[in-house]
Amino acid sequence: MLSVNLAILIPFLAAILVPFLYAKVSRKHIGWFVLIVPVVLFVSLARYIPSVAGGETYLSTIAWIPSYGIHFTTYLDGLSIIFGLLITGIGSLVIIYSIYYLSAEESLGHFYIYLLLFMGAMLGVVFSDNLMVFYAFWELTSISSFLLIAFWYHRKRSRYGAKKALLTTVTGGIAMLTSFIMIYVMTGTMSIREIISTIDYGHALFIPAMLLLLLGAFTKSAQFPFHIWLPDAMEAPTPISAYLHSATMVKAGIYLVARFTPIFGSHETWFWLVSSVGIITLFWGSFNAVRQTDLKALLAYSTISQLGLIMTLFGIGSAALSMGAGEETVIYTQATFAALFHLVNHSTFKGALFMVIGIVNHGAGTRDIRRLGGLMSLMPISFTIALIGSFSMAGLPPFNGFLSKEMFFQAVVSVSQSGIFSLHVSKVLFPVVAWVASVFTFIYCMIIVFKTFLGPYQPEKLDHEAHEAPAGMLISPIILAVLVVGIFFFPNVLGDYLLRPAMASILPSIELEGMIEPISAWHGFNPALWMTLGVIAVGTLMYLSIRRWKGIYSLLPENWTLDNLYNNSLIQMEKISNRITSFYMTGYLRSYSIYIFLFFIAAVGGTLLFTGAYAFDFAGDAPISVYEIVLVLVMVAAALAIPLAKSRVNAVLLNGALGYSMALFFVVFRAPDLALTQLVVETVSTALFLLCFYFLPKWKKEETPRRTKRTNLFISIAVGIIFVLVALSVRGGKLFDTISGYFENAYELAGGKNIVNAILGDFRAFDTMLEVIVLFIGGLSVYTLIKLKSTKEEQNLEDQ
Repeated sequence: MLSVNLAILIPFLAAILVPFLYAKVSRKHIGWFVLIVPVVLFVSLARYIPSVAGGETYLSTIAWIPSYGIHFTTYLDGLSIIFGLLITGIGSLVIIYSIYYLSAEESLGHFYIYLLLFMGAMLGVVFSDNLMVFYAFWELTSISSFLLIAFWYHRKRSRYGAKKALLTTVTGGIAMLTSFIMIYVMTGTMSIREIISTIDYGHALFIPAMLLLLLGAFTKSAQFPFHIWLPDAMEAPTPISAYLHSATMVKAGIYLVARFTPIFGSHETWFWLVSSVGIITLFWGSFNAVRQTDLKALLAYSTISQLGLIMTLFGIGSAALSMGAGEETVIYTQATFAALFHLVNHSTFKGALFMVIGIVNHGAGTRDIRRLGGLMSLMPISFTIALIGSFSMAGLPPFNGFLSKEMFFQAVVSVSQSGIFSLHVSKVLFPVVAWVASVFTFIYCMIIVFKTFLGPYQPEKLDHEAHEAPAGMLISPIILAVLVVGIFFFPNVLGDYLLRPAMASILPSIELEGMIEPISAWHGFNPALWMTLGVIAVGTLMYLSIRRWKGIYSLLPENWTLDNLYNNSLIQMEKISNRITSFYMTGYLRSYSIYIFLFFIAAVGGTLLFTGAYAFDFAGDAPISVYEIVLVLVMVAAALAIPLAKSRVNAVLLNGALGYSMALFFVVFRAPDLALTQLVVETVSTALFLLCFYFLPKWKKEETPRRTKRTNLFISIAVGIIFVLVALSVRGGKLFDTISGYFENAYELAGGKNIVNAILGDFRAFDTMLEVIVLFIGGLSVYTLIKLKSTKEEQNLEDQ
């Protein structure tokens, strides 16, 4: 079987090969070559299912930075394999769909490179066991998703949505990194598996680490109030929305919560934060979805709502870790099982719906609900898929969403009757909010089906005559629709082979035998069924009377939105940054030098003054020779003469005298290589100065204000004094043993007879390599700016 390490690397290797294939094959067929990658990965991961279902896990480690405990460690268990199969399975269907959806005129090479980068990054997230490697892949998902969302970069809204998604998710990622560092401080290990058994629940950093970790999860999975980036990200092409925003990227935050539940889940704060944020997100997403007139925006808010539902279930399920054996533990355990079940179900029906919306846009030329209607007879296959997906999302039988929605209702009802709630009002809050949100979910699902495919056909409002999509574009949504129905009739195949093994990863300290009942469509007339019947009845009435009550949305002030808060924050930050920049970016080198030297004086001088670092001892110094005294006097005279020079040539020559005197110092101190280097550098710089000054206009001495002279004098003297004090302190106060002795063995350690060359080429090889890379990137950038001409498309982009 294919190793997990290789499974992560394959998409990145394929991304490198895409440009070469793109040059050899037709643009339209490049997708078929890319399709091989997720298909092979999906089949390879599927071969692990029987062994993982039997309780086996797979661990692989490649040493990377042993001194800091950072290794490329992958861990395959029940939880990670679910996400791995979703990433590769949905990825395969998205690539098939994109082959027919995207035009050959698009930049398909870039599209598939970005897609493969994202796929590899997501696989790295779900399979990584090391915190730092996890974080590296986490941020790579943000970067690659930014590139995918901004794929149509000539559109202003696409650029805006990509930037918004990047700022939100990267901010959360930095918070998560801070949490990881705190966890490392608490446990001394970077391994997630080892952290579970070594975490100190009473540590002062435990709660801060938990809060920062959840901030990263909430931003990534579009939880309230960080959900605002997801609707704007819908400016991406439909295949990207179907992949990132239904099955993969937004599920990364869900995965983070699930993976770290064994670490933080036993704390009551985790339960309240995860479940409360989830239930608020569930309601707010479903409430706002109803008001949307763009089908893709509607699906965006529906995704937010469904992610809130899953997050709520994981929050409720975490309480099982703090309970002993008993009926309440069973309730919480079943909530976690429902979360995993709905996570898979959501990927199937939401992926199908995104693809259908793309087909509608492709076939009718618009996604505007106000312009659509009557498409059922013209697009019968798309209508059938939309019906299956929407009814599943609404929680209706015979579709898989009904099963997990029933389990959700049962979980919120059961948890409200448990002892975890101290107030009576809080006991009814979860079931009521969940039920109200489900009513709105039912309404927007009916809008997708009936407003789009039923009612009068309005050809005059369409860009062209509506038509069904080509067969190739229908393959992927049909497969997902079949899964929606198939899982309803055979849910325990999924439950036994994938969901139950994942439970052991999330709740490792609980004996799960007998805790989870087989999934069934019928549990009698229980509260969950009555809630579902109530959702259908009330939802139908509200849908039929939507014009009468939809005015409530106009009561919400348009200025009082989180989007406006985000936009205004950016505007204010830009204004403040412009003011700060205008303050110190005066355009005068003198001003910049003053800022640099003043900071140096404050930082270094303050350190010497307040820390007692200033200390020196002349007892062990060698005697000062006559040659050294003469050289010092020459250098002092040259330095004092420079400000008094009457011409530029005299100033340059005096500056050269300083440099040549320094070279003579190296000769006196028996350092011929440094003396030669100093002589060469000083000769070249003096010649260049003279050459440049030759072309400058005649020097006219200007009267400098006394205040400026005093400032210059103070800064010059202060910087000189601090340099002398630092030199004396370094010479006189040795806090550590010198490391020069180590480098004296350069020939034995590095095979170099020249110590300086050995240090630069071997001991500092990594640093030198990075410096060379920086210079290379800078040179490449300059070359690009000089050679490349702006295209007409880029000129239009600037005009926008």
